[in-house]
Amino acid sequence: MKRVVVTGMGAISPFGKGVDVLMDSLFANESAVKSVPALAEIGSLRTRVAAIVPGVDPKEIPRKFRRSMSQMSVYATLACQEAVAMSHITEGHCSSGDLGVSIGSTVGSPIATHAFYKDFLSSTTLDNVRATLFFQIMSHSCASNVAHVLGITGRLLAPSSACSTSTQAIGYGYEMIASGKQDIMLCGGSDEFHLLSAATFDIINAASINYNERPHMTPRPFDVHRDGVVMAEGCGILVLESFESAVNRNAPILAEVIGFSTVADHVSIADPNVDSIEICIRKALLDANISPHEVHYVNAHATGTVLGDIAEAGAITRVFGNNIALSSLKGHLGHTMAASGALETIATIEMMRRSTLIPTRNLDNIDPLCEGPRFLQNFDKAEIEVAIKNNFALGGVNSCVVIRRLKNDR
Repeated sequence: MKRVVVTGMGAISPFGKGVDVLMDSLFANESAVKSVPALAEIGSLRTRVAAIVPGVDPKEIPRKFRRSMSQMSVYATLACQEAVAMSHITEGHCSSGDLGVSIGSTVGSPIATHAFYKDFLSSTTLDNVRATLFFQIMSHSCASNVAHVLGITGRLLAPSSACSTSTQAIGYGYEMIASGKQDIMLCGGSDEFHLLSAATFDIINAASINYNERPHMTPRPFDVHRDGVVMAEGCGILVLESFESAVNRNAPILAEVIGFSTVADHVSIADPNVDSIEICIRKALLDANISPHEVHYVNAHATGTVLGDIAEAGAITRVFGNNIALSSLKGHLGHTMAASGALETIATIEMMRRSTLIPTRNLDNIDPLCEGPRFLQNFDKAEIEVAIKNNFALGGVNSCVVIRRLKNDR
């Protein structure tokens, strides 16, 4: 099996465009959560907050490509362009067949889908349907549009597993490179905000509703006063590459991916299960061929729901005991859904590179039912050699990826 490294990263986050903007905002401990007046237009919808991407201009992408893109595909394309530039990937690499794509979303574009049905159900005619509509709403829209723009001819994967999407995308890309099927993979996830995305969590009583007038105070992962998810949008992309390929190209090596696990939780399609989360973490460690005491930091999924945070904290304590450093970035970013795993993996890699761990924003009073790990409530200077990124999705899809600071890189 080949070693797999990260050689590029790209981000479109609720803070704006670019990895630097993302990290500057996280290290400034800022909140991207804002009041969204349009949410009040939906009858019976209680949540009024979200984290929306600012300052992205779709016209950066030529019109001949942009016509088949929804907002989420625009995000994916721009993030991929940043990651490709960072990794020094050329057009020749993209067209070689040695570079593939593993980029997913929760569903096809909800904005385009809504616009189609709103028009069709009122007019019962197809007169206004554009020929490019399907390419915006198909489940593999982001992956296909990225491949189209960049001229990629390698393998194309498009995982669709809600909150686990981009962690699975990274994991599948890692396995493909490790097994020698591809040399380089663009991996990640992208999602766009829609009012009904927030409604999904509101209907199951999992959306934050108590901080509508104080948006910067929610979500509150692991806090005793947490009250649910805050929806967000964005895209995170990582360039994964075989170690040999990276060295031969003289590409910048940012970190190494050493393990991955994804498991199905059959106990409940909606509620997280501590046993399944524990199994997922242990399988990731086994795949990485390391023991729990070799892990220094866990970047938690931790969306701020009552049951989810308890289950995850319990599983982490079972595996790592009481000394593992733990934080969640949802208090800063909200829940970017399919993008969350990739955006938070990018942040985790940057924390390792900068030897500084970012705390959980809005964690003022740790819920006694979550106690166990060493919750970070302040910035922590630490040399982190190995970190784990968790993501767990509705539908019973649990995923973990293990990242290590690169050893013997040249």
